[in-house]
Amino acid sequence: MRNHSTRRWLAGLGVAGAFVAASATPVSAAPAEEFELYANNLIVAAGGPEKWVSLYSFVDQPFTDYTVTVDRSAVSGFADVQEPEGYGTCTAAGAMLTCTVKGDPEPDLDLLTLAVVPRAGAQAGEEGELAFTVTTPESGTATFRSTVAVGEGVDLAAEHFVQLDGKPGGTVKAPLSVANRGDKVARGSVLFFFGSYGFTPTKRYENCQYAADDYDDNAFACTFDTDLEPGEAARLDSTFGFSIPADSWAPNNHYGYAAWYTPADWQEFRSQVGVAGDLGPKGDAPALKLEPVAPSRSRALGQTDVDPYNNEMQLQLEVKGDQKADVAAIGATVSAQVGETVAAKVGYTNNGPAAIGVGGDGGVYTGVVVTVPVGTTAVTVPETCDDLSDTSGNSTGKPGAAAYVCFTPDRVKPGERVDFEFGLRVDRAGALAGTIELRHAFGDNEAEDLNAANDTAQILVNANGGQGGGNGGGDGDGGSLPITGQSTGLIAGLGAVLLAAGVGGYLAAKRRRTRFVA
Repeated sequence: MRNHSTRRWLAGLGVAGAFVAASATPVSAAPAEEFELYANNLIVAAGGPEKWVSLYSFVDQPFTDYTVTVDRSAVSGFADVQEPEGYGTCTAAGAMLTCTVKGDPEPDLDLLTLAVVPRAGAQAGEEGELAFTVTTPESGTATFRSTVAVGEGVDLAAEHFVQLDGKPGGTVKAPLSVANRGDKVARGSVLFFFGSYGFTPTKRYENCQYAADDYDDNAFACTFDTDLEPGEAARLDSTFGFSIPADSWAPNNHYGYAAWYTPADWQEFRSQVGVAGDLGPKGDAPALKLEPVAPSRSRALGQTDVDPYNNEMQLQLEVKGDQKADVAAIGATVSAQVGETVAAKVGYTNNGPAAIGVGGDGGVYTGVVVTVPVGTTAVTVPETCDDLSDTSGNSTGKPGAAAYVCFTPDRVKPGERVDFEFGLRVDRAGALAGTIELRHAFGDNEAEDLNAANDTAQILVNANGGQGGGNGGGDGDGGSLPITGQSTGLIAGLGAVLLAAGVGGYLAAKRRRTRFVA
């Protein structure tokens, strides 16, 4: 079994996500005719921690058989690139490393991960390339090179945990700080933040890049030229803070993650996680500053953090108050002749005043259980709906089921509506009835909205002729929220993979599993 540390696994999430469409192809599909490779660059320092370089295949389908050859000769003088564990059979001949994988039962886009340890006596400024060659039985050969460099070791540090609180619509000051615990001047820094809905930046600064709104809600990176002398600390200026959205669910706890990087480590992180492509334009407010500002120093050598674990911080934002939401089910009444297929649009409306699907410990996520009217067959099914009886989670958009569970990963604001459109074939005459029932969850528990009485609605199909194709309860599409993305097995039975903030490093702002309770 491949044994990756949590930190390395998290670092690989972004690159793997860049290839997520490729991994969706079933394993039984024909192999790609050609492929490309990607491996991250990294920077190490004498006396610093081990780091990892991961090799990925950019391919329509992960390989079950392949051979990777790694030429380590250009870096062997200053770095020990260690043999991996769990990647088939690996043999070393001097600086050449060859790993062969045959019949991998769980193929992955991650072909190889190597630990890189700086050698004693490694000198800042040394640099070389790892040369990768991947050969496959049916898809040919591809090559890639990644850079391993030695930097000057410094030690940035941050307070481990920051507790904030406020009310919906309020502003919370967040004087995040960084210290230099090393014996060398730390020349510049980058603050990366990643958090859920409550952590909306109050200002957008010209020295910060901000992710799009759909990037796990809030993410940004701010670059500072400020030097920190050994033993010196600095703090973000007083203009920095978070605005809690006025439609926030309350009470609730939101979680965030932040880390300080040297400029060189930030470039390495971007190459690992793919943040460069996800972060968008800079802001237009005057530059965010670190105070006090230390004297400027030469920037001849790249620097890397020799203790990257003490520069991370977790943030918890307690949203106080009492603000929840009423989510109302929307049924449908349609008419059709026997043998016809009619569109039945069902879903729900968020009547507010709070948004739903925004993360945190207390915020509600809503799923929809659709029972198909007996006497009809669901011949077209939304990609965000799964067969209720199929616990494998692989029944996305599957026609012919008796009941479905549907879910959208999107945030649903007050006044917005979510629709799921089914194509129902009418198999017999009569008044055919089904239901739509809402299920609410927060964390791992069942939850209630403000009005449980409107959480159920009927689906009625009049199969005695008439004007087929009309939507009764589903009329009036103004303000409807489009369903985006793919289910990708989000729901298995009544279990659901929902979007809620977790804890622990990146897990503080990553999304965790939540269950709908029947």
